[in-house]
Amino acid sequence: MPDFWKTSGYHLLELREDGLLGVTDDFLRAYFRRPELQLEPESCAAEQALNAALLENPRREVESGELAAIEDSDVRENYNVVLDFRDRLIAAGTVEACYLTLFQSNVGTTPPLFIDQMAHVILRRVLDGCDDTLQLRAAELFFRTQKVSLNEGAILMADEETIEMKRETGGLGNLGRFLIEMETSLDQVELDVLSARNAGSYWDRSDRYDMVYDASFGQPGLGSLCRVLEAWMIHLLGVETAIEPVREIQDERWVWHIGLDMVSSAILNDLYDGVEVDEDRTDRLIALFRLEFKGDVALRPEVGGRPVYLGLAMNDQNIVTLKPQNLLVNLPLAPAS
Repeated sequence: MPDFWKTSGYHLLELREDGLLGVTDDFLRAYFRRPELQLEPESCAAEQALNAALLENPRREVESGELAAIEDSDVRENYNVVLDFRDRLIAAGTVEACYLTLFQSNVGTTPPLFIDQMAHVILRRVLDGCDDTLQLRAAELFFRTQKVSLNEGAILMADEETIEMKRETGGLGNLGRFLIEMETSLDQVELDVLSARNAGSYWDRSDRYDMVYDASFGQPGLGSLCRVLEAWMIHLLGVETAIEPVREIQDERWVWHIGLDMVSSAILNDLYDGVEVDEDRTDRLIALFRLEFKGDVALRPEVGGRPVYLGLAMNDQNIVTLKPQNLLVNLPLAPAS
């Protein structure tokens, strides 16, 4: 099976017998090699000493005086943030436990970038051995924002950062205007829409994030996203579900819903509460799903055997920012006794 997402940090981690990702020194070291902590010619002696010490032993305790001795206040703050995250990883022992703990308690100073990176490497573990590149592309939504193009009924998503890079470098020539105004469809520019025809090309370019994802209803893309959502919950919560796309919610006994992003959360809340939602907002709902629990899962009494509805929406800039943690913290699971 070809390798993929080589930049995720997966190969720096220990695959434990329980299937979880054990935190290693090499994984911790990678954070002390981040650009924000790279030494500069003007770096003071205290900064140089701390940098060398942490690369030698990334688990070492850092005294407050060591940080106070660093002359650059921005560098001091960067170290505080990274050290806080490092301590969370060490205390948790696995990336999965660290991720769950963040949302069960308090994210604190953990940057969204680090949260996305954890989702990235966890999904690399979850999808290890997967030969469906459409699932891999769908999984990118969990840790990378997407720009949406609506074209003749098709819902196409391209990686926002990749689009910006191509716009800034002029990589798309005159068609770069599309990247600002979205006046033409994604498949008319130099970005390939992932399909059965070119699925094999994903492997060599998985770290480039330059293939377009078709999230249109009735197309295989939404089904692939459902499979990733199911696998995500099995790995992190041990909860087995069956998820399928739906065109709309027609359920007089609608009892529970989860927005996979801030926009869909607000829209679904209003629809559930009977608040009138104008067409401009409902048009931003680009996907709806029905989730049913499988097996013996302890649920809140008010849910019983009813399905849970999921929503995915874009903001007024046509950006989708999926928050996979929403599934983990908002499922109607019965409180642990």
